[in-house]
Amino acid sequence: MSRRPGAGAVAQDTTELVALVVTVDDGMPAALASGDPRRLPAGPLHPQQRSLQAGVRAFVEEQTGHSLGFVEQLYTFADLGRGDSEGRVVSISYLGLTRAATDEQGWLGLYDALPWEDRRGAATEPGSADGSPGSAGSAEPVARLDRWVGRGSGAQVRARRERRDQLFGLGEHAWRPELALQRYELLWEAGLVAESPQFGPRSGQEPLGVPMLHDHRRILATGLSRLRTKLQYRPVVFELLPEAFTLGRLQEVVEALAGQTLHKQNFRRVVEQQHQLVEPTGETTHATGGRPARLYRFRREVFAEREQVGTKLPIPRSR
Repeated sequence: MSRRPGAGAVAQDTTELVALVVTVDDGMPAALASGDPRRLPAGPLHPQQRSLQAGVRAFVEEQTGHSLGFVEQLYTFADLGRGDSEGRVVSISYLGLTRAATDEQGWLGLYDALPWEDRRGAATEPGSADGSPGSAGSAEPVARLDRWVGRGSGAQVRARRERRDQLFGLGEHAWRPELALQRYELLWEAGLVAESPQFGPRSGQEPLGVPMLHDHRRILATGLSRLRTKLQYRPVVFELLPEAFTLGRLQEVVEALAGQTLHKQNFRRVVEQQHQLVEPTGETTHATGGRPARLYRFRREVFAEREQVGTKLPIPRSR
C-alpha cells in the first residue's frame, strides 16, 4: 500500500494480468490490442487461480476467443504512475502465441506501433560505414534523435550519440534486433513517443508509431525483444505455423518476427543444420503460385528438445 501526501485514505495497490498475444499473418506480426488508445488484454488477478499460466490462457480465451499455444511469463511491471488509480498497479505480463488471422478487428501491427523495428525494406546493410539507418522506418527516428543529441551539452552529446549509434546500428555498430525494448526506451527518454512525459505536442511533430495505453507499448517492445532472443534457441516459431507448411512460409514468419530479410539458400541451410527441425510430409502445394512446393512439418521429437534447439535469426555481425 502507499499513502499520497495529504490524503486521508490509503491508496490500494492492485495486481492484474496483461497478455501480449502475438500472431503472424500474411508476413506481418500483430498483437491483440483494442480501444483508443490501443491497449493489451488485461484483467484482475483472481486469488483462486492455482496457476498464472492457466489463468492467462483462460483469461485470453474468455476475453478474446483465441486459444494460445506457447505461453510464458514476460515481466512484472510495478513502477508508480503506471495506471489511472492513485495506488500502484502491478502488472504481471505474459507472452502468448496463436495462429489466429488478423482479418478481424482488435489487432495492432507490431510495426505500426514500432515502425523502426521493421528493416525488411532496408536499402543498405546494418552497420554500414556511411551511417545509414538502413530502412525507411528507422530514418525518421534517427533524424529526430539527431536533434535530441544536439540539444545536449559536452559529454552528454557524446553519450547520447553513442547510445543512438549502438541501438540503431549506425557507423561501426551492427543492428541488433533483440534490443527492441532499449530502442523504445531511448525514444521515450528523448520525448519522441506519445507515452513519454517529455513529449511535446506543441512542437508540431507527430509522435512516432501508434500510441498505446500507459506503458503497454513498452510491454509490447519487451515481448518483441524476448521473441527475437528466444528464436535463437527455442523453435517457438512453429507455434505460429499450420501443421504443414512450406519452407518459404517458415522463412516468412521468421523474417516477420526478426524484422529482417534472410537469403533463401542460407536460411534453408540453417534449418537443415538445426537438428533436423522439420521433416517432409510427402505432399506438395500449388498455393505458392509457381512450381509445386514441398510441405514440411515440425518434428514432434523436437518438442522434448525445446531448450536445446531453435531457428537462428539473420543477426548481422559486428565489424
